[in-house]
Amino acid sequence: MEKLDKLDTRILNILQKDASLSTKDIAGEIGLSVSPTHERIKRLKAEGYIEKYVALVNREKLGKHLLVLCTVTLKEQSIATLKNFEESVVQFKEVLEVLCIAGGQDYLLKIVVDDVDDYHTFVVTHLSSLSNISTLSSSFVLKEIKRETAFHLIF
Repeated sequence: MEKLDKLDTRILNILQKDASLSTKDIAGEIGLSVSPTHERIKRLKAEGYIEKYVALVNREKLGKHLLVLCTVTLKEQSIATLKNFEESVVQFKEVLEVLCIAGGQDYLLKIVVDDVDDYHTFVVTHLSSLSNISTLSSSFVLKEIKRETAFHLIF
């Protein structure tokens, strides 16, 4: 992998803010012609700095009014048990993120559903069907104060 230079980090910062920009727009912003800018973006993808492009959708407009942070503690922490839990929980469409964490719990799940009743149904029909769960603890998000997907890269 090549080391990132100032232009690479500027490209990454720009794409994190708006991935729909054309190569021409990005080139103009960084002061480079289109062809070398395109080659840099292609290299950043090939080297894994850019994983994928997505559109951030407004969940509220789609009726997904409840955001839940759910911690999960397993009864046992063997490699097979952890792997089995992870492979199962990532299949649920309601689960946006699965984080393995240190501390009193084993996992933090970010879950989006329509409402409390929908969450109850999800817990009863999906989460409770997974073996080896010792405890679940749910926190309902009342208000999102800051929601970012980009982090600032400094050269």
